Amino acid sequence: MKKIAIIGAGASGLLCAIFCARAALKVDIYEQNSKPAKKILVSGNGRCNISNTNITADDFFSENPSFAMKVIEQFGFRAFEKFTNEIGLLLTTLEDGRAYPLSNEAKSVANIYESYARSLGVNFINETKITDIQKMMQQYESVVVATGSRAASHLGGNSDGEHFALAFGHSIIPAYPSLVQLHLDSKIAHKMSGAKLSAEVTLLINAQKELTTKGDVLFTNYGVSGFAILDISQAASYALLNYQAVDISINLLPNFTAQKLASHIVKIAQNMPHFTLLDILIGLLPQKIAIGSLEALKLTPTTPAKELHTKLSKKIANQLLNWKFAVNETHGFRHAEVSGGGVNTLEIDAKTMMSKKCKNLYFCGEVLDVVGRRGGYNFAFAWASASVAAQSIIKHHTR
Repeated sequence: MKKIAIIGAGASGLLCAIFCARAALKVDIYEQNSKPAKKILVSGNGRCNISNTNITADDFFSENPSFAMKVIEQFGFRAFEKFTNEIGLLLTTLEDGRAYPLSNEAKSVANIYESYARSLGVNFINETKITDIQKMMQQYESVVVATGSRAASHLGGNSDGEHFALAFGHSIIPAYPSLVQLHLDSKIAHKMSGAKLSAEVTLLINAQKELTTKGDVLFTNYGVSGFAILDISQAASYALLNYQAVDISINLLPNFTAQKLASHIVKIAQNMPHFTLLDILIGLLPQKIAIGSLEALKLTPTTPAKELHTKLSKKIANQLLNWKFAVNETHGFRHAEVSGGGVNTLEIDAKTMMSKKCKNLYFCGEVLDVVGRRGGYNFAFAWASASVAAQSIIKHHTR
């Protein structure tokens, strides 16, 4: 029986193992952790945003932009859903396209994948860290590198796959954290730690607007987190990697125009002359953020509302709708959900996932220089690349 080795029992490794084993290939899957699928278990806050029904090229970032869609077109959402239905893992989709297991639990995905793989005869070799891939290439008909990226190092994220690729002459696109929190160069931000609101965030690179998104923003003791921040983090992290100037502008009250907000502030000050400036703002914002915004303007929170004039109200309004912060770093690979950079996809055949440098050496999943937006896109690429690799292996070894 032909033997296949898969390094890494994460999303792409597990699915590749399943497809190969279904074709009667003998599969050994090596996992450095004590059990497989650790990152699946924590994905989507334990819910596992498993894929997305609406996938376009704009949802991925790479030095080779067309690569991701060439792979996904071979195993898109419908093909993936057909597979999950076959094994009893039913999905539910939201209006925005995000797909989740019907159980709403990530452990359903991890457990079913592992159970199915074992039932097919996949041999799990846990707590085993591979260091010599060249030796493995002599022992197995094919070797699949599905080691993931440097993201979430506390769950085993590392650069092993990059080192394996280098050993066979591949080039590596420098890695950077993505879907990650941002650090701010600010003496005020940490004072607002724990305060959260729905805001509009604009990313500026070298003082030019790069993109704008809406969502939750959570202030922390190091900077900012929340969905809106994660959504801009890929572009921010990539710019920081390239030593560009990165800033964010936070619109704390996106439903207001500057004129409408200034008028509201003046109106409340007139109606409630016994109020302070802080009293006015906490009717609009969490208290910590209200205090922080006044400190940024060098205004005393206890200033009586009756002292507020039109010019000052406009100044406050402009601050709340366009509060700029300099970003000096990300929260690092350990806290990143995924990672950009990795094995150069120009050296990988998109139709097979086989290395162009070494026959029977395959790469799939996050080890490659493909990173998706938040919303199930990274899983979608993991599933597709695993399927493409498996189909190539099956074609070569089951003749």
